[in-house]
Amino acid sequence: MNADASSRSAPGEKGQDEAAIGFAYFADGLATQHSCAFLRDRRFIDAYRAGIATLGRDGESMHIEWRVHVALWAAQQAAAREGDFVECGVNTGILSRAIVQYLDFARMAPRRFYLVDTFRGIPIEQYTAPERERGIDRAIDGAYKETLQQVTESFAGFPNVLIVPGIVPHVLPLVVPERVAYLSIDMNAALPEIAAARHFWPRLVSGGVMLLDDYGWQGHDVQKRAFDDFAAERNVAILQLPTGQGLVVKP
Repeated sequence: MNADASSRSAPGEKGQDEAAIGFAYFADGLATQHSCAFLRDRRFIDAYRAGIATLGRDGESMHIEWRVHVALWAAQQAAAREGDFVECGVNTGILSRAIVQYLDFARMAPRRFYLVDTFRGIPIEQYTAPERERGIDRAIDGAYKETLQQVTESFAGFPNVLIVPGIVPHVLPLVVPERVAYLSIDMNAALPEIAAARHFWPRLVSGGVMLLDDYGWQGHDVQKRAFDDFAAERNVAILQLPTGQGLVVKP
């Protein structure tokens, strides 16, 4: 989960007041009057709590329930296909920890879940000039901490979760599953994200899901254009969600 999730997620007291006068959900840049029945589902609640707990006390003020709901849906669809799971851009592991809880991933062995990240933030040199002009590098400056030990502990009960520290794209040759059913990309920069997409797309099975966390967020238009070009080259469509995420189901 990217660092600016907390700044983009601010329901606070206003969110509660707005919800009281008609919004069923008011958080993370999203307000809706539509049904949010998943918020009362025990399986979802347990998975969400497991994911958000990876932030420690910082998770108390973060409300990204709908984004986690989307990720759990994507993971459940992927679970019906053959192939491993991959997340590029992990930080503390909110989405991936929620998913392994939701799917009881330890029981899905020998299927594997690869978690790929520097676990210390985004290398500043990976930002393009247009991204620097947009201020993406300044927005995340100092937002990341060392999380490798923390992530290792969070996933200790899942022997089929493989933690892969390193910089994308340099570390990608170490992650070569034969088939991929679920691919999550959230690295806040176009260069490593497109490199990951190009590396894993040939391995993504038909019906497999690619989830893009930053696709529709304001300020991340460089990433959006890069993925629009990527999708057009492959004659596929990206569904932009009101959560800011992008979703691709491979034909």
